Amino acid sequence: MASEGHDHHHHHQVLHSSSSSAGQSQNSPRAKTSPAPFLSKTYDLIEEGGGGDHHDDDDGGRRSIVSWNADGSGFIVWSPAEFSELLLPKYFKHNNLSSFIRQLNTYGFKKTSSKRWEFKHDKFQRGCRDMLVEITRKKCEPSVFPAYLKANDENNNNNAARLTMGADQSDNRLLLMKENKSLRKEKLELQMELAQFKSLEIKLLDCLSHYVGDHHNEFRRLTSEHK
Repeated sequence: MASEGHDHHHHHQVLHSSSSSAGQSQNSPRAKTSPAPFLSKTYDLIEEGGGGDHHDDDDGGRRSIVSWNADGSGFIVWSPAEFSELLLPKYFKHNNLSSFIRQLNTYGFKKTSSKRWEFKHDKFQRGCRDMLVEITRKKCEPSVFPAYLKANDENNNNNAARLTMGADQSDNRLLLMKENKSLRKEKLELQMELAQFKSLEIKLLDCLSHYVGDHHNEFRRLTSEHK
Protein backbone atom coordinates (compact mmCIF):
# COMPACT_ATOMS: atom_id res chain seq x y z
CA MET A 1 0.00 0.00 0.00
CA ALA A 2 2.85 2.35 0.89
CA SER A 3 4.39 1.77 -2.54
CA GLU A 4 1.01 2.46 -4.21
CA GLY A 5 0.78 5.78 -2.34
CA HIS A 6 4.36 6.58 -3.34
CA ASP A 7 3.61 5.77 -6.99
CA HIS A 8 0.48 7.92 -6.93
CA HIS A 9 2.46 10.82 -5.42
CA HIS A 10 5.24 10.36 -8.00
CA HIS A 11 2.67 10.24 -10.86
CA HIS A 12 1.09 13.48 -9.57
CA GLN A 13 4.54 15.14 -9.51
CA VAL A 14 5.23 14.08 -13.11
CA LEU A 15 1.88 15.45 -14.27
CA HIS A 16 2.50 18.71 -12.41
CA SER A 17 6.00 19.17 -13.86
CA SER A 18 4.90 18.34 -17.41
CA SER A 19 1.95 20.75 -17.23
CA SER A 20 4.19 23.53 -15.84
CA SER A 21 6.78 22.92 -18.57
CA ALA A 22 3.97 23.06 -21.17
CA GLY A 23 2.89 26.36 -19.66
CA GLN A 24 6.45 27.66 -19.89
CA SER A 25 6.76 26.64 -23.53
CA GLN A 26 3.50 28.48 -24.32
CA ASN A 27 4.83 31.62 -22.66
CA SER A 28 8.22 31.44 -24.33
CA PRO A 29 8.68 33.90 -27.23
CA ARG A 30 7.65 32.28 -30.49
CA ALA A 31 9.54 32.61 -33.77
CA LYS A 32 8.27 35.35 -36.05
CA THR A 33 5.58 33.84 -38.27
CA SER A 34 4.18 36.80 -40.21
CA PRO A 35 6.01 39.45 -42.24
CA ALA A 36 5.78 43.20 -41.62
CA PRO A 37 2.48 44.61 -42.96
CA PHE A 38 4.41 46.97 -45.27
CA LEU A 39 6.09 44.00 -46.98
CA SER A 40 2.85 41.99 -47.33
CA LYS A 41 1.02 44.99 -48.78
CA THR A 42 3.85 45.73 -51.21
CA TYR A 43 3.86 42.09 -52.34
CA ASP A 44 0.05 42.16 -52.83
CA LEU A 45 0.31 45.47 -54.66
CA ILE A 46 2.78 44.02 -57.18
CA GLU A 47 0.85 40.77 -57.60
CA GLU A 48 -2.47 42.58 -58.14
CA GLY A 49 -1.06 45.74 -59.72
CA GLY A 50 0.60 43.59 -62.33
CA GLY A 51 -2.75 42.09 -63.28
CA GLY A 52 -5.46 44.72 -62.94
CA ASP A 53 -4.13 48.27 -63.13
CA HIS A 54 -2.67 49.36 -66.46
CA HIS A 55 -1.83 52.51 -68.33
CA ASP A 56 -1.55 53.25 -72.05
CA ASP A 57 2.02 53.44 -73.30
CA ASP A 58 3.30 55.65 -76.16
CA ASP A 59 2.64 52.95 -78.76
CA GLY A 60 -1.04 52.78 -77.82
CA GLY A 61 -0.56 49.43 -76.04
CA ARG A 62 -1.41 48.49 -72.45
CA ARG A 63 1.27 48.16 -69.81
CA SER A 64 1.22 47.43 -66.06
CA ILE A 65 1.72 50.35 -63.68
CA VAL A 66 3.94 48.05 -61.58
CA SER A 67 5.18 44.50 -62.18
CA TRP A 68 7.88 41.95 -61.35
CA ASN A 69 11.00 42.21 -63.50
CA ALA A 70 11.71 39.53 -66.11
CA ASP A 71 13.26 36.98 -63.73
CA GLY A 72 11.08 37.86 -60.70
CA SER A 73 14.06 38.96 -58.59
CA GLY A 74 12.70 42.51 -58.16
CA PHE A 75 9.89 44.82 -59.21
CA ILE A 76 9.56 47.83 -61.51
CA VAL A 77 7.30 50.87 -61.14
CA TRP A 78 6.60 51.65 -64.80
CA SER A 79 4.48 54.73 -64.17
CA PRO A 80 5.44 56.57 -60.92
CA ALA A 81 2.66 59.15 -61.36
CA GLU A 82 -0.13 56.56 -61.67
CA PHE A 83 1.51 54.36 -59.02
CA SER A 84 1.27 57.29 -56.55
CA GLU A 85 -2.20 58.33 -57.66
CA LEU A 86 -3.93 54.94 -58.01
CA LEU A 87 -2.08 52.19 -56.12
CA LEU A 88 -0.50 53.79 -53.03
CA PRO A 89 -3.82 55.18 -51.67
CA LYS A 90 -5.43 51.77 -52.26
CA TYR A 91 -2.84 49.89 -50.16
CA PHE A 92 -1.17 52.46 -47.87
CA LYS A 93 -3.73 55.29 -47.42
CA HIS A 94 -1.27 57.88 -48.83
CA ASN A 95 0.04 58.90 -52.25
CA ASN A 96 3.62 59.84 -51.36
CA LEU A 97 6.10 57.94 -53.54
CA SER A 98 9.11 59.35 -51.62
CA SER A 99 7.70 57.97 -48.37
CA PHE A 100 7.17 54.54 -49.99
CA ILE A 101 10.78 54.50 -51.27
CA ARG A 102 12.10 55.53 -47.83
CA GLN A 103 10.21 52.56 -46.32
CA LEU A 104 11.74 50.21 -48.92
CA ASN A 105 15.16 51.57 -47.98
CA THR A 106 14.62 50.86 -44.27
CA TYR A 107 14.00 47.20 -45.16
CA GLY A 108 17.20 47.00 -47.22
CA PHE A 109 15.77 47.24 -50.75
CA LYS A 110 18.14 48.64 -53.38
CA LYS A 111 17.28 50.73 -56.47
CA THR A 112 19.13 48.83 -59.17
CA SER A 113 18.73 50.97 -62.27
CA SER A 114 19.35 54.64 -62.99
CA LYS A 115 17.00 54.54 -65.99
CA ARG A 116 13.90 53.16 -64.28
CA TRP A 117 12.29 52.64 -60.86
CA GLU A 118 13.46 49.07 -60.23
CA PHE A 119 13.93 47.74 -56.67
CA LYS A 120 15.41 44.47 -55.41
CA HIS A 121 15.89 42.52 -52.18
CA ASP A 122 17.33 38.98 -51.91
CA LYS A 123 14.30 37.80 -49.92
CA PHE A 124 11.63 39.61 -51.97
CA GLN A 125 10.98 37.49 -55.06
CA ARG A 126 8.08 36.38 -57.23
CA GLY A 127 6.45 33.21 -55.91
CA CYS A 128 8.39 33.36 -52.61
CA ARG A 129 5.97 35.08 -50.24
CA ASP A 130 7.14 32.77 -47.42
CA MET A 131 10.58 34.48 -47.48
CA LEU A 132 9.08 37.86 -46.50
CA VAL A 133 9.33 36.94 -42.78
CA GLU A 134 13.12 36.90 -43.15
CA ILE A 135 13.21 40.59 -44.15
CA THR A 136 13.88 42.87 -41.21
CA ARG A 137 14.33 46.60 -40.77
CA LYS A 138 17.90 47.77 -41.18
CA LYS A 139 19.75 48.89 -38.07
CA CYS A 140 20.78 52.52 -38.33
CA GLU A 141 24.16 52.62 -40.08
CA PRO A 142 26.16 55.62 -38.80
CA SER A 143 28.48 55.38 -41.83
CA VAL A 144 25.60 56.61 -44.01
CA PHE A 145 25.67 59.96 -42.22
CA PRO A 146 28.45 62.55 -41.88
CA ALA A 147 31.18 61.77 -39.33
CA TYR A 148 29.97 64.32 -36.78
CA LEU A 149 26.64 62.44 -36.52
CA LYS A 150 28.27 59.15 -35.54
CA ALA A 151 27.45 57.81 -32.09
CA ASN A 152 30.53 57.36 -29.90
CA ASP A 153 28.98 54.78 -27.60
CA GLU A 154 25.73 53.00 -26.69
CA ASN A 155 24.48 55.98 -24.66
CA ASN A 156 24.45 58.13 -27.78
CA ASN A 157 22.06 55.87 -29.72
CA ASN A 158 19.03 58.00 -28.87
CA ASN A 159 20.86 61.14 -29.96
CA ALA A 160 21.87 59.42 -33.19
CA ALA A 161 18.24 58.47 -33.86
CA ARG A 162 17.16 62.07 -33.24
CA LEU A 163 19.91 63.36 -35.53
CA THR A 164 18.87 60.85 -38.19
CA MET A 165 15.30 62.16 -38.04
CA GLY A 166 16.66 65.70 -38.22
CA ALA A 167 18.75 64.77 -41.27
CA ASP A 168 15.66 63.30 -42.96
CA GLN A 169 13.65 66.44 -42.24
CA SER A 170 16.52 68.60 -43.46
CA ASP A 171 16.69 66.56 -46.69
CA ASN A 172 12.94 66.98 -47.17
CA ARG A 173 13.23 70.73 -46.60
CA LEU A 174 16.05 70.97 -49.15
CA LEU A 175 14.02 68.96 -51.68
CA LEU A 176 11.00 71.23 -51.17
CA MET A 177 13.14 74.36 -51.54
CA LYS A 178 14.67 72.98 -54.72
CA GLU A 179 11.23 72.12 -56.10
CA ASN A 180 9.94 75.57 -55.15
CA LYS A 181 12.87 77.22 -56.96
CA SER A 182 12.23 75.07 -60.02
CA LEU A 183 8.52 76.01 -60.01
CA ARG A 184 9.35 79.72 -59.70
CA LYS A 185 11.70 79.44 -62.69
CA GLU A 186 9.03 77.59 -64.68
CA LYS A 187 6.46 80.27 -63.78
CA LEU A 188 8.83 83.03 -64.94
CA GLU A 189 9.46 81.23 -68.24
CA LEU A 190 5.71 80.80 -68.80
CA GLN A 191 5.10 84.49 -68.03
CA MET A 192 7.78 85.48 -70.57
CA GLU A 193 6.27 83.14 -73.13
CA LEU A 194 2.83 84.61 -72.47
CA ALA A 195 4.19 88.15 -72.92
CA GLN A 196 5.76 87.11 -76.25
CA PHE A 197 2.44 85.63 -77.42
CA LYS A 198 0.58 88.80 -76.42
CA SER A 199 3.12 90.93 -78.31
CA LEU A 200 2.73 88.65 -81.33
CA GLU A 201 -1.05 88.89 -81.06
CA ILE A 202 -0.88 92.72 -81.08
CA LYS A 203 1.41 92.65 -84.14
CA LEU A 204 -0.90 90.25 -85.97
CA LEU A 205 -3.98 92.34 -85.17
CA ASP A 206 -2.09 95.45 -86.30
CA CYS A 207 -1.13 93.79 -89.62
CA LEU A 208 -4.68 92.57 -90.07
CA SER A 209 -6.16 96.01 -89.50
CA HIS A 210 -3.69 97.54 -92.00
CA TYR A 211 -4.51 94.82 -94.51
CA VAL A 212 -8.28 95.29 -94.10
CA GLY A 213 -7.89 99.10 -94.13
CA ASP A 214 -5.80 99.06 -97.34
CA HIS A 215 -8.27 96.75 -99.08
CA HIS A 216 -11.16 98.90 -97.92
CA ASN A 217 -9.49 102.03 -99.35
CA GLU A 218 -8.67 100.22 -102.60
CA PHE A 219 -12.29 99.08 -102.88
CA ARG A 220 -13.55 102.64 -102.34
CA ARG A 221 -11.08 103.99 -104.95
CA LEU A 222 -12.14 101.40 -107.52
CA THR A 223 -15.85 102.02 -106.96
CA SER A 224 -15.40 105.81 -107.19
CA GLU A 225 -13.50 105.41 -110.53
CA HIS A 226 -16.38 103.42 -111.99
CA LYS A 227 -18.98 106.04 -111.12
